[in-house]
Amino acid sequence: MIATNAPRPTTSELRSQPLQPNELRGRGSAVSKILNSHLERLALVYVRQSTPHQVFEHRESQARQYALADHAVRLGWSRERILVIDEDQGHSGQSMEGRSGFKHLLAEVTLDHVGIVLGLEMSRLARSNKDWHHLLELCAMFGTLLADQDGVYDPQDPNDRLLLGLKGTMSELEIHTMRNRLEKGKLHKARRGELFMEVPTGYVRTPSGDLALDPDEQVRAVVSLVFDKFDELGSLYAVFRYLLQHNIRLGIRAWSGPNRGQLEWRRPCYGTLCSILHHPFYAGTYAYGRRCIDPKRKRPGRPGTGRKFVPMNQWKATLHDHVPAYITYERYLDNQERLRQNRSRFDAPGVPRQGAALLSGLVYCGNCGTRVRTCYPRSARPRYSCNRHALRGLERKCHSLDTAVIDDLVSRQVLRALEPAALELSLRAGEDVQQERARLATHWKQQLERARYESAKAERHYRAVDPENRLVAGTLEKQWEEALQKERHLQEDHDRFTREVSPELTAEEKSRIRDLAGDVPALWTATTTTLADRKEIIRCLITRVEVRVQKDNEYVDLTLHWAGGFVSQHQVVRPIKEYERLSDFNHLVDRARQLREKGHTAAEIAEHLNKEGFKSIKGTSRFHTGQVRQLLVRWGLAGVRNKEEAIGPHERLLSDLGRQLRLHPSKLRRWIRLGWVHCRQTPIMRLHVIWADEKELDRLRRLRDHAKAHPYQPYPEEITAPRPRQP
Repeated sequence: MIATNAPRPTTSELRSQPLQPNELRGRGSAVSKILNSHLERLALVYVRQSTPHQVFEHRESQARQYALADHAVRLGWSRERILVIDEDQGHSGQSMEGRSGFKHLLAEVTLDHVGIVLGLEMSRLARSNKDWHHLLELCAMFGTLLADQDGVYDPQDPNDRLLLGLKGTMSELEIHTMRNRLEKGKLHKARRGELFMEVPTGYVRTPSGDLALDPDEQVRAVVSLVFDKFDELGSLYAVFRYLLQHNIRLGIRAWSGPNRGQLEWRRPCYGTLCSILHHPFYAGTYAYGRRCIDPKRKRPGRPGTGRKFVPMNQWKATLHDHVPAYITYERYLDNQERLRQNRSRFDAPGVPRQGAALLSGLVYCGNCGTRVRTCYPRSARPRYSCNRHALRGLERKCHSLDTAVIDDLVSRQVLRALEPAALELSLRAGEDVQQERARLATHWKQQLERARYESAKAERHYRAVDPENRLVAGTLEKQWEEALQKERHLQEDHDRFTREVSPELTAEEKSRIRDLAGDVPALWTATTTTLADRKEIIRCLITRVEVRVQKDNEYVDLTLHWAGGFVSQHQVVRPIKEYERLSDFNHLVDRARQLREKGHTAAEIAEHLNKEGFKSIKGTSRFHTGQVRQLLVRWGLAGVRNKEEAIGPHERLLSDLGRQLRLHPSKLRRWIRLGWVHCRQTPIMRLHVIWADEKELDRLRRLRDHAKAHPYQPYPEEITAPRPRQP
C-alpha cells in the first residue's frame, strides 16, 4: 500500500510506466482497468440531488459528491482534467427529460472525451433502466469506465456489466419502493379524511388541520351565488358571463407566497368556476384520487401534464358528510349530470345555443333510435339528419327532415301546456326578479362595508405611526388615500346601481310582468326572447322527441316525451320533392283531369284544389297558377282547347325564337314590353308566342346586331318598328 503522503506521479510518468496497485483507485481489479488511454481523457464527476429541499438541507450528500473530484485525483487524473457536472441539482433521476447535465454527460461520452464517469451511487446517474442502459451502451462503445463509492467498473467486461445491470435495476426498484411507501401513507391518511392537498375556494384550514367554511360572509355568499345561478341558468359559461356582467369577484386565499392565507378578491376565472361545480367538497363529501396520471398524455418538459379525471367509482377514498357543505349531495349529482349533458358529444344534447333548430339535441330517429344530428347548410334551411349509416358504414335507410316541420308543432304544444300556468308563472317571475335584485343589493352592501373597513384600517395605521418618521408616514398616507378613493368610486357605482335598479318592484313593473306572463304566445315570439331561451323552455317540458319519417308518403309521425312521463303522439306533413310520393297522388291527378276536361283554366284549377284540401309537395303550402300549369304539362293535360291555342304560321315560342337568334329570353321579354315584336299569350298555359316571318326575322337580327355593336346608342326607328302582321 502506498502512503497517502507520497508524491503523486506526473501524467508523463504514468504514460511511460504501467499503473501500480493503489487501494485508493478502487477494490479488486481496479488497477488493471484504469489504463493510460483512460487517463488521457477527462474524468467526469456527476452531481445530482432529486429535490430543491435536498439541495438546501442535505449538505453532507452534496459534499460527498463534490469530493469525488479528489477521488479522481487519487485514481491518477490531474486536477485540470476533471470536469464536474452539477447542472441537474434539484431534478429527479427517474427520467432524462429536463436533465441538461445528464445530456451534457452523454454528449461528452459520445465525443470520446471521457475516460471515467464518477458518481456517488449509480442511482445518482439514473433511476430509469432505459436511461441507465443507454449510458452503459455508450460507455462500452467508447471504452469509458464507471466508478462509484464501491469501485471501478468496465462496461466492456461481462462480470462488471452484469453487476452494473443489477445496480441499475435496484436503483429503479428503489424509487418505486419509496414512491409506493409514500402513496400508501397518503392513502391511509386519506381514508381517515385527514389529507387535504388543496383548500377549495370558500374553505379555510383550521389550526387542528380540519376544513371549515370561510369566516368571511361575502366569500360564502359568492360561492352560494355560483350554485344558485347554475341552477337557474343551466350553463357554466352563462354563470361566468353573469359574474362578469355584474362585476362580482371571487374571494381567493393564496396558497403560497408572502400573502399566504390572506383574502384576495379576483376577477372570475372559468377554470375556478369549473372547479367549484365539480369539487365534491362543496357537497360535504371528502374525496381523494379524483385524478390519475395517464402516461400517454404526458408531454416532455411539462411535469404537470398527463392528469385526467376518473369516474366516481374509481376514487380511492370517499367519505360523505365529512366536511362542511354548501349544497346537498343529491344537488351535487344533479349538477354533474347537467354538466355532462351540456357537453357537445354524441351522447349528450349539449348547451342550448343560438341556432335556428329549436329541438337540437332532443330529436331521435324513430327507425334506428340514434340521436339525430342538426345540420346547417349554407344555402338551405337547417335539417335534422340521422347519420347512423355514415358512422357504421351501412346503407342509408333513415331520411333527413326540415327543422321547421316539427319545430312549429312542438312550439304550439309547449305554448298550449304553458297557458294554464300563466298566473303561476307571473307570480314566480315576480319573485325571481325580486330575489335577484335583493341578492345584488346585498352584494353591493357587503362591498361597501369592506371598503369602509379597509379605509378605516388604513387610517388607524397612519395615525399610529410617529409623525416625525416621514418615510413610513408618507407611505401610510398614500395607502389611506388609495383606500378612500376606492371607497368613493365604489359608492358612486352603488348609487348608480340603485338609480337604475330599484330594490323593490314598482306597480308598473309588476303589472308588466303579469301582462307578459299572461300572454305566453306574445312572450314566446317577442324579439327579446332569444332562440336559446326558447330551447331552454322546451327542454324544461320535453325530454325526448322521436321522429319517424315515412319514405313513401309525406307524413311524419312524432312522439313527444314530456317531463313527468307523459307521452303524446302527433303527425305532421313534410315537404317532398316528387308529387308521385304523395299519398293522394292518384286522386290529385284524377281531379285535375276532371277540371281540365270541363274547360277550367290553370288559375281556376288551383282555386278548386285549394278549396278541396289538396296539398302541394311543399307540405302546407297552397297551389298557385304557375305551379298548376307546370303540372298540367307534366301530366299531359295541357292539350289545346280551340284553334287559337295552336301555334299558327310563322309563330314561335319565346324560348325557341331566343335559341334561333342566340338571344337571352330576358332580351326578348324587354322587346315585348317595348312593343318591338308581335306577341300573344296562349289562354291556358299563358305562353308567349311571337310572330316573325323571314323579313321580320331579318329585322330582329339587325336589332340584335345593333345592340351588340352600339350598346350605348339609341336604336334607329326603322329597326324598332315591327312590320305589319299578315292575316
